[in-house]
Amino acid sequence: MVAQFDRDRLKEQLLHGAAALRVEINNVQAQLLLDFIAELLRWNRAYNLTAITQPQQMVIRHLLDSLAVLPLIEGERLLDVGTGPGLPGMVLAIMAPQREHHLLDSNGKKTRFLFHVKTHLGLNNVTEHHCRIEHHIPEKLYNRVTSRAFASLDAMLMNCESLVAEGGSIVAMKGKLPEDEIAAIANLPTKAVWRLERAEPLAIPGLEEEERYALILRREQESA
Repeated sequence: MVAQFDRDRLKEQLLHGAAALRVEINNVQAQLLLDFIAELLRWNRAYNLTAITQPQQMVIRHLLDSLAVLPLIEGERLLDVGTGPGLPGMVLAIMAPQREHHLLDSNGKKTRFLFHVKTHLGLNNVTEHHCRIEHHIPEKLYNRVTSRAFASLDAMLMNCESLVAEGGSIVAMKGKLPEDEIAAIANLPTKAVWRLERAEPLAIPGLEEEERYALILRREQESA
Protein backbone atom coordinates (compact mmCIF):
# COMPACT_ATOMS: atom_id res chain seq x y z
CA MET A 1 0.00 0.00 0.00
CA VAL A 2 2.84 2.41 0.84
CA ALA A 3 4.41 1.85 -2.58
CA GLN A 4 1.11 2.80 -4.25
CA PHE A 5 0.94 6.14 -2.43
CA ASP A 6 2.70 8.28 -5.02
CA ARG A 7 2.31 11.66 -3.33
CA ASP A 8 3.42 13.74 -6.32
CA ARG A 9 1.01 12.00 -8.68
CA LEU A 10 -1.83 12.17 -6.15
CA LYS A 11 -1.20 15.89 -5.60
CA GLU A 12 -1.35 16.48 -9.35
CA GLN A 13 -4.64 14.53 -9.51
CA LEU A 14 -6.04 16.48 -6.55
CA LEU A 15 -5.10 19.90 -7.92
CA HIS A 16 -6.40 19.07 -11.40
CA GLY A 17 -9.70 17.86 -9.98
CA ALA A 18 -10.05 20.86 -7.66
CA ALA A 19 -9.45 23.22 -10.58
CA ALA A 20 -12.28 21.50 -12.47
CA LEU A 21 -14.48 22.13 -9.42
CA ARG A 22 -13.26 25.76 -9.30
CA VAL A 23 -11.92 25.24 -5.81
CA GLU A 24 -8.57 26.82 -5.00
CA ILE A 25 -6.15 24.71 -2.96
CA ASN A 26 -2.83 26.01 -1.68
CA ASN A 27 0.21 23.84 -1.01
CA VAL A 28 -0.45 23.56 2.73
CA GLN A 29 -4.04 22.44 2.15
CA ALA A 30 -2.97 19.92 -0.50
CA GLN A 31 -0.37 18.49 1.90
CA LEU A 32 -2.95 18.17 4.70
CA LEU A 33 -5.55 16.55 2.43
CA LEU A 34 -3.03 13.95 1.27
CA ASP A 35 -1.87 13.41 4.86
CA PHE A 36 -5.53 12.78 5.76
CA ILE A 37 -6.01 10.01 3.21
CA ALA A 38 -2.58 8.58 4.03
CA GLU A 39 -3.68 8.21 7.67
CA LEU A 40 -7.03 6.81 6.55
CA LEU A 41 -5.24 4.17 4.50
CA ARG A 42 -2.98 3.31 7.43
CA TRP A 43 -5.80 2.99 9.95
CA ASN A 44 -8.03 1.19 7.49
CA ARG A 45 -5.82 -1.90 7.61
CA ALA A 46 -6.91 -2.56 11.19
CA TYR A 47 -10.23 -0.75 11.58
CA ASN A 48 -11.99 -1.03 8.20
CA LEU A 49 -13.06 2.63 8.09
CA THR A 50 -13.71 2.80 4.34
CA ALA A 51 -14.36 0.41 1.47
CA ILE A 52 -12.18 2.55 -0.81
CA THR A 53 -8.59 1.32 -0.54
CA GLN A 54 -6.87 2.68 -3.66
CA PRO A 55 -5.29 6.14 -3.17
CA GLN A 56 -6.36 7.40 -6.60
CA GLN A 57 -9.96 6.45 -5.89
CA MET A 58 -9.74 8.06 -2.44
CA VAL A 59 -8.76 11.33 -4.08
CA ILE A 60 -11.85 11.11 -6.28
CA ARG A 61 -14.47 9.60 -3.97
CA HIS A 62 -13.32 11.13 -0.69
CA LEU A 63 -11.44 14.36 -1.38
CA LEU A 64 -12.98 15.70 -4.60
CA ASP A 65 -16.47 14.52 -3.68
CA SER A 66 -16.18 16.46 -0.41
CA LEU A 67 -14.57 19.52 -2.00
CA ALA A 68 -17.51 19.81 -4.39
CA VAL A 69 -19.74 21.14 -1.59
CA LEU A 70 -17.17 23.62 -0.21
CA PRO A 71 -18.66 26.59 -2.17
CA LEU A 72 -22.06 25.79 -0.63
CA ILE A 73 -20.90 26.13 2.99
CA GLU A 74 -21.53 29.35 4.91
CA GLY A 75 -21.55 30.54 8.51
CA GLU A 76 -19.18 30.11 11.44
CA ARG A 77 -20.29 26.70 12.78
CA LEU A 78 -20.76 23.49 10.82
CA LEU A 79 -21.96 20.06 11.97
CA ASP A 80 -21.22 17.01 9.80
CA VAL A 81 -23.69 14.26 10.72
CA GLY A 82 -22.72 10.62 10.22
CA THR A 83 -19.27 11.84 9.26
CA GLY A 84 -17.68 8.37 9.29
CA PRO A 85 -13.93 8.89 8.88
CA GLY A 86 -14.50 12.61 8.30
CA LEU A 87 -16.35 12.96 5.00
CA PRO A 88 -16.97 15.67 4.09
CA GLY A 89 -16.33 17.26 7.50
CA MET A 90 -12.57 16.76 7.84
CA VAL A 91 -11.96 17.86 4.25
CA LEU A 92 -14.04 21.01 4.80
CA ALA A 93 -12.14 21.71 8.04
CA ILE A 94 -8.80 21.57 6.25
CA MET A 95 -10.07 24.00 3.64
CA ALA A 96 -11.66 26.51 6.06
CA PRO A 97 -9.54 26.87 9.23
CA GLN A 98 -11.54 29.97 10.27
CA ARG A 99 -14.75 27.92 10.73
CA GLU A 100 -15.72 25.58 13.60
CA HIS A 101 -16.27 22.03 12.33
CA HIS A 102 -18.10 19.54 14.53
CA LEU A 103 -17.93 15.94 13.30
CA LEU A 104 -20.48 13.50 14.70
CA ASP A 105 -20.65 9.73 14.42
CA SER A 106 -21.96 6.91 16.61
CA ASN A 107 -19.08 4.57 15.69
CA GLY A 108 -16.32 4.73 18.27
CA LYS A 109 -13.60 3.47 15.92
CA LYS A 110 -14.35 6.31 13.54
CA THR A 111 -14.42 9.03 16.17
CA ARG A 112 -11.12 7.75 17.57
CA PHE A 113 -9.70 8.09 14.07
CA LEU A 114 -11.08 11.64 13.87
CA PHE A 115 -9.37 12.54 17.15
CA HIS A 116 -6.10 11.08 15.85
CA VAL A 117 -6.31 12.99 12.57
CA LYS A 118 -7.16 16.36 14.09
CA THR A 119 -4.26 15.93 16.54
CA HIS A 120 -1.83 14.60 13.93
CA LEU A 121 -2.63 17.39 11.46
CA GLY A 122 -2.97 20.14 14.06
CA LEU A 123 -6.56 21.01 13.19
CA ASN A 124 -7.70 23.20 16.06
CA ASN A 125 -11.03 23.92 14.37
CA VAL A 126 -12.29 20.32 14.65
CA THR A 127 -14.35 18.78 17.46
CA GLU A 128 -15.43 15.15 17.23
CA HIS A 129 -18.62 13.89 18.91
CA HIS A 130 -19.17 10.18 19.62
CA CYS A 131 -22.93 9.87 19.91
CA ARG A 132 -26.17 9.43 18.01
CA ILE A 133 -27.63 12.55 16.45
CA GLU A 134 -30.71 12.52 18.71
CA HIS A 135 -28.44 12.66 21.78
CA HIS A 136 -26.31 15.59 20.60
CA ILE A 137 -26.94 18.81 22.55
CA PRO A 138 -24.72 21.61 21.23
CA GLU A 139 -23.65 24.63 23.23
CA LYS A 140 -24.69 26.79 20.28
CA LEU A 141 -26.81 26.07 17.21
CA TYR A 142 -25.19 25.44 13.82
CA ASN A 143 -25.35 27.56 10.67
CA ARG A 144 -24.84 24.56 8.40
CA VAL A 145 -25.40 20.83 8.84
CA THR A 146 -23.93 18.50 6.24
CA SER A 147 -24.27 14.81 5.58
CA ARG A 148 -23.62 12.35 2.82
CA ALA A 149 -24.67 9.30 4.84
CA PHE A 150 -28.24 9.87 6.04
CA ALA A 151 -30.71 7.40 4.56
CA SER A 152 -33.55 9.86 3.93
CA LEU A 153 -34.33 13.56 4.01
CA ASP A 154 -37.23 13.18 6.42
CA ALA A 155 -35.01 11.41 9.00
CA MET A 156 -32.34 14.08 8.61
CA LEU A 157 -34.73 17.02 8.95
CA MET A 158 -36.55 15.56 11.93
CA ASN A 159 -33.33 14.68 13.77
CA CYS A 160 -31.53 17.91 12.96
CA GLU A 161 -34.24 20.55 13.39
CA SER A 162 -33.20 21.25 16.99
CA LEU A 163 -29.58 21.74 15.91
CA VAL A 164 -29.94 24.27 13.08
CA ALA A 165 -30.23 27.99 13.81
CA GLU A 166 -33.15 29.85 12.26
CA GLY A 167 -32.04 30.95 8.81
CA GLY A 168 -29.47 28.15 8.77
CA SER A 169 -29.57 25.21 6.43
CA ILE A 170 -28.82 21.58 5.76
CA VAL A 171 -26.67 20.40 2.85
CA ALA A 172 -27.59 16.80 2.08
CA MET A 173 -25.33 15.02 -0.40
CA LYS A 174 -27.23 12.54 -2.54
CA GLY A 175 -26.77 10.32 -5.57
CA LYS A 176 -29.87 10.32 -7.74
CA LEU A 177 -32.31 13.15 -7.08
CA PRO A 178 -34.76 11.81 -4.43
CA GLU A 179 -37.94 13.37 -5.82
CA ASP A 180 -40.29 11.45 -3.51
CA GLU A 181 -38.31 12.53 -0.44
CA ILE A 182 -38.33 16.14 -1.60
CA ALA A 183 -42.10 16.05 -2.18
CA ALA A 184 -42.65 14.75 1.35
CA ILE A 185 -40.85 17.66 3.05
CA ALA A 186 -43.96 19.86 3.20
CA ASN A 187 -45.85 17.25 5.25
CA LEU A 188 -43.24 16.46 7.87
CA PRO A 189 -44.36 16.81 11.52
CA THR A 190 -41.58 19.25 12.39
CA LYS A 191 -41.79 22.51 14.32
CA ALA A 192 -39.56 24.27 11.81
CA VAL A 193 -40.52 25.18 8.27
CA TRP A 194 -38.09 23.73 5.74
CA ARG A 195 -37.74 24.93 2.17
CA LEU A 196 -35.71 23.32 -0.59
CA GLU A 197 -33.57 26.24 -1.68
CA ARG A 198 -32.01 24.36 -4.57
CA ALA A 199 -30.78 21.00 -5.78
CA GLU A 200 -27.23 21.61 -6.93
CA PRO A 201 -25.83 19.06 -9.41
CA LEU A 202 -22.25 18.08 -8.56
CA ALA A 203 -19.90 17.17 -11.40
CA ILE A 204 -17.13 15.21 -9.67
CA PRO A 205 -14.00 14.71 -11.82
CA GLY A 206 -13.60 10.98 -12.32
CA LEU A 207 -17.27 10.27 -11.56
CA GLU A 208 -18.82 11.79 -14.67
CA GLU A 209 -21.09 8.78 -15.19
CA GLU A 210 -22.52 8.96 -11.66
CA GLU A 211 -25.25 11.35 -10.52
CA ARG A 212 -24.42 13.59 -7.56
CA TYR A 213 -26.55 16.31 -5.97
CA ALA A 214 -26.30 18.62 -2.99
CA LEU A 215 -29.75 19.50 -1.65
CA ILE A 216 -29.80 22.78 0.27
CA LEU A 217 -32.71 22.93 2.72
CA ARG A 218 -33.28 26.22 4.50
CA ARG A 219 -34.85 26.51 7.95
CA GLU A 220 -37.17 29.49 7.75
CA GLN A 221 -39.28 29.92 10.90
CA GLU A 222 -41.20 28.15 13.60
CA SER A 223 -44.67 27.00 12.65
CA ALA A 224 -47.62 28.01 14.82
